[in-house]
Amino acid sequence: MLKNVEFIDVVGKVESGEDAINAAQDLNPDIILMDIMMKGMTGIEASRWIKEQNSNIKVILLSGEVNQDFISLSAKVGVNGYLPKDVSKETLVDAIKKVYAGEKYFSPTVMNIVFEQFYQQESDEKKPVQKSKDLTTREFEVLEQVALGKSNQEVADSLFISIKTVETHKTNILSKLGLKNTAELVKYAIKNNIIEL
Repeated sequence: MLKNVEFIDVVGKVESGEDAINAAQDLNPDIILMDIMMKGMTGIEASRWIKEQNSNIKVILLSGEVNQDFISLSAKVGVNGYLPKDVSKETLVDAIKKVYAGEKYFSPTVMNIVFEQFYQQESDEKKPVQKSKDLTTREFEVLEQVALGKSNQEVADSLFISIKTVETHKTNILSKLGLKNTAELVKYAIKNNIIEL
């Protein structure tokens, strides 16, 4: 989509969040277009790592599912833009130009969701789901840290356990809560006030 845009030079393409982090270190791009649902760690997790390593790199997230949970967590990580994946070429190029110039860019769809959530916040009371009580203390600790965007290695180091143990806990958490992946786990944690944004 961006091959014929005069001022844009595509320097790399990767499939996973881990590869995105490595590519960011090796290539030092001005802007990264990051799919929110990458292989391995999510695009949000990868963005947090990249921003911590080099705050000058700007990140625009692209998401097939635009919802308040992802938007809130992305804002906390400090991404520079957020767009639906089906955005037009013209809008994408415009977003890249503005982000390169130092502005933030959030599509109208994203902004509508933000304002809707703002107006509903006062009347909506979020209550933890009973399912959370089925988790062990350690599983709850892992859930909280994973939802904050920490990698398996970071969780392992923080809790003084092995990466394999972290992965086992994550599998058990997903099973107990009826969730499919890390992205759903993050949404669950936000909706149930397990993490604060």
